[in-house]
Amino acid sequence: MSNAISCAAWRLYVIVDQAAAGGRDPAWIAAQAIRGGADVVQLRDKAGSTRDVVARAQAVLQVARDARVPLIINDRVDVAAAVGADGVHLGQDDLPVSAARRILGPDRLIGKSTHSLEQALDADREAVDYLAVGPLYPTPTKPDYPPVGVALIHQVKGRVRRPLVVIGGVEQATLADVLRAGASCVAVVRAVCAADDPEAAARELKRALTQFVPSPSCAGL
Repeated sequence: MSNAISCAAWRLYVIVDQAAAGGRDPAWIAAQAIRGGADVVQLRDKAGSTRDVVARAQAVLQVARDARVPLIINDRVDVAAAVGADGVHLGQDDLPVSAARRILGPDRLIGKSTHSLEQALDADREAVDYLAVGPLYPTPTKPDYPPVGVALIHQVKGRVRRPLVVIGGVEQATLADVLRAGASCVAVVRAVCAADDPEAAARELKRALTQFVPSPSCAGL
């Protein structure tokens, strides 16, 4: 199975953000999210030292490995390589995809954030395995980016080859509109990471996703 086809089967992408965790152990949050149905987990730690991020990544990786769920590291290609994570997620200002691919090799996953149709088309020509589109709604995790709105999902979906992950303010209250716009994989941060019961929050999101999009599509999301 190719990386792209594997990514196309994802429905719930949970980002374990150190800043949104409220002091809780990211490995515990990851375990709860996976029990609730997360198909993939990303560790995001913007402020930690390299030593601390590596330690957290190792702990989350063990949880993910036990559950046979991919672990993606946000931004830090060095950390992803050091701990043997399944891949890395890059922003527009991070290490170029070509350099990340040389470091990680052909079998690791690389995702890239995009905030417009033009960026999505550009990223689709790079050696990435999936594209993220957003933020769809205002969100404290992306204060520097204005929301792009759900209309961009439909615009991008028919123009790119790579699977899409939509992100930014997605929660139970907005999920129906996001799915109606054509998404089938959503990434969430606070909706699970900051929930009182991350497992229950993930389970409710996954139930809605699987009911709306019952079977994986290998032609995109």
